[in-house]
Amino acid sequence: VQLQASGAGLVQAGGSLILSCALSGRTSSMYVMGWFRQAPGKEREFVAAIIWSSGGTYYANSMKGRFTISRDTVKNTVYLQMNSLKPDDTAVYYCAASRQGNVRYSGNYPYWGQGTQVTVSS
Repeated sequence: VQLQASGAGLVQAGGSLILSCALSGRTSSMYVMGWFRQAPGKEREFVAAIIWSSGGTYYANSMKGRFTISRDTVKNTVYLQMNSLKPDDTAVYYCAASRQGNVRYSGNYPYWGQGTQVTVSS
């Protein structure tokens, strides 16, 4: 399984950005795809997740209402639409995939894409 993230960018506070993550390889039975982020000097944190079959979504509280996760099951791609961005959203964003389990826990995800940098200027 390979994950390829894209959409890195520099935006001003209040702006928007969309990240994409394409899933390839042995993708059968994939249960959930998630986004995590890691800011300098901080631990990796959960951002959002989507159940591949049903489209059910989960968000970290601080992102709820600003971020939207979605997926295209034909293109095998998951998206993260980020609106009303704040400087605190500056981080490297990672997409991840798992065939099971706790959607908010990074240790649940065995497959990871390369990080993509999001920088929000004040």
